[in-house]
Amino acid sequence: MATSSKAKKKTVRIASGRKRARQDVKLNAANTALRSKFRTVVKNVQKAVTAGDKAKATEIFQAAQSVIDSVADKGLFHKNKAARHKSRLSAKVKALAAA
Repeated sequence: MATSSKAKKKTVRIASGRKRARQDVKLNAANTALRSKFRTVVKNVQKAVTAGDKAKATEIFQAAQSVIDSVADKGLFHKNKAARHKSRLSAKVKALAAA
């Protein structure tokens, strides 16, 4: 996150290094998209809970669980981080249903 787009990029001369640099660009883009999707689903659940719509919150949470698990399976986040997010969202949804 500390890298800047204006930072001077070193040119790699070895072919394997050039290939690695190309792959890194693609992987970075994929990881950024997955991280964004993760944040979006978490925010959507939180918005539904804040709105007080328990049916919608439950439905969105079910969809969010699969996204959170897939991000953890791909290694973007540690499995414990994914479990922590699911647990906290689940607690919020259950508290909403109880109220």
